[in-house]
Amino acid sequence: MGHPIAHSRSPRIHARFAELTGAPLRYEARLVPLDGFPQALRDFAAQGGRGCNVTVPFKLEAAQCATTRSERVQFAGAANTLVFEGGAIHADNTDGLGLVADIERNAGFALAGRDVLLVGAGGAAAGVLGPLIAAGARHVTVANRTLAKAEALTASHAALAALHKTELLALVPQALERDFDLIINATTSSLAGDAVPVPAHVLRPGSLAYDMMYGPAAAGFLAWARAHGATPRDGLGMLVEQAAEAFLIWRGVRPPSAQVLAELRSA
Repeated sequence: MGHPIAHSRSPRIHARFAELTGAPLRYEARLVPLDGFPQALRDFAAQGGRGCNVTVPFKLEAAQCATTRSERVQFAGAANTLVFEGGAIHADNTDGLGLVADIERNAGFALAGRDVLLVGAGGAAAGVLGPLIAAGARHVTVANRTLAKAEALTASHAALAALHKTELLALVPQALERDFDLIINATTSSLAGDAVPVPAHVLRPGSLAYDMMYGPAAAGFLAWARAHGATPRDGLGMLVEQAAEAFLIWRGVRPPSAQVLAELRSA
């Protein structure tokens, strides 16, 4: 469920997971009116829906609509995976798990001891900050146009950051003065065709520049990163890995995510 949703490859991914694991399911994309998310959930449940993924801009609302919430959702305040059972809705968030898996396993980039710039403070950023901290990042700066939102996100993760000895900082993009090992674009700027939301000096030679969008939407950010000597990567791997985590929650089977990602890349 999302708005927009036509670009989503999730139906194809989950259909392939089902084929490879022998766990049948019907999974389709649903365009939800911007003011109609709670009603869409009620309609889906009434039609026999058992679970769903949630994408922009409904991840914060998904957490609020849930009956119970995983620890990841409680930290993030955002959910991308819902389970319907017995009239209740359980919310989880697999975005951060998928992002870390793609960065570390698929891109071969170890997060431990790294300096990370997380651009954005909405539902997408909220879903990945906790797992980035848990993966051992040395420093994470959250940069957002509205400083109060960035400060609220870092404050909600302050205890987790202290536990893992991760430095947390909130800034507006104009105040960014340093460079980083990893830059993650968690805004919808790529989807909207807007300019890259941070200055180029945040990149250092060999930095990994990661856009959580994928396909044509990520092309501008990836070209910007490449032009400034960074290593660009889109969010297709994150999409596949977070989908694999959701599939595991729903069906109790972990699908072969690496195989499906390789198939999508080759296609």
